[in-house]
Amino acid sequence: MALADYVVTGKKDTRSGFGAGILQLGRTNPNVVALCADLAGSLKLDEFIKEFPERYVQTGVAEANMIGIAAGMTIGGKIPFATTFANFATGRVYDQIRQSVAYSGKNVKIAASHAGLTLGEDGATHQILEDIGLMQMLPGMVVINPCDYNQTKEATMAAGEYVGPVYLRFGRPAWPIFMPEGSFKIGKAILMNEGNDVTIIATGHLVWKAVEAAKQLEAEGLSVELINIHTIKPLDSEAILKSVAKTRSAVVCEEHNRIGGLGSSVASLLAQELPTPIEFVAVNDSFGESGTPDQLLAKYGLDTPDVVKAVQKVVKRK
Repeated sequence: MALADYVVTGKKDTRSGFGAGILQLGRTNPNVVALCADLAGSLKLDEFIKEFPERYVQTGVAEANMIGIAAGMTIGGKIPFATTFANFATGRVYDQIRQSVAYSGKNVKIAASHAGLTLGEDGATHQILEDIGLMQMLPGMVVINPCDYNQTKEATMAAGEYVGPVYLRFGRPAWPIFMPEGSFKIGKAILMNEGNDVTIIATGHLVWKAVEAAKQLEAEGLSVELINIHTIKPLDSEAILKSVAKTRSAVVCEEHNRIGGLGSSVASLLAQELPTPIEFVAVNDSFGESGTPDQLLAKYGLDTPDVVKAVQKVVKRK
């Protein structure tokens, strides 16, 4: 596919993609169960609960307990999805995840909504920007950050079929739907456009911002290679190295702290294998604040013009 093929077919929050995905999983696998820390509506679990009430556990505002219950359920062959806001799913219960899930290699899926700045008006206390770093540092933890409704639905189903701990990150706002169905595979990047001048590597909500920027840059005569990294761990190192070997420059885009996220992983890979000029479109080591998603993306340097500027800067460094 080429950039022109990626068009918006509608807008829907990625958390609804999770809701649709777990519902379909529930219909095909009786071992799939859902747990939630008092946020079932926000996690779009209503249809799953209606259809499978006996396979839903409401733990209340007790996230650490939820993780422990989920880990125990795997011993009986269940496939638990432990769901809450990303801030509470990681920062609040990191010890339980490390000890009871990652260290023990339990088949728990941590489904984390309302991640990043685009949580919006709830502000800094809820807008976790460190969760990718926290989770990808855990040995054996798969970290997935899909970009739209379609990809989140497919990622949810893939997570349920995968055996082992998974962290699945998605968001609150209505977001463009633009990815074709059937393109998701854990650990396999998606080459969205081929180019020669620069490689843009994007994840989550910022994939669409990267698409917009790439279209603008190509209209200005720059040849852009665009890679959708939905799986941050395991990282598709082969796809990144193959692209950067051709373009000799890279820009990494993510709705996360620039420290510890996808950018850090890509920089580490390139430093070891293929030293290359690289720029980051990410939050510059700060907390967020209250505001609309669009306002916050613009203020914190995560908007389409910021991707364009990063590309222009890195190309000059080649």
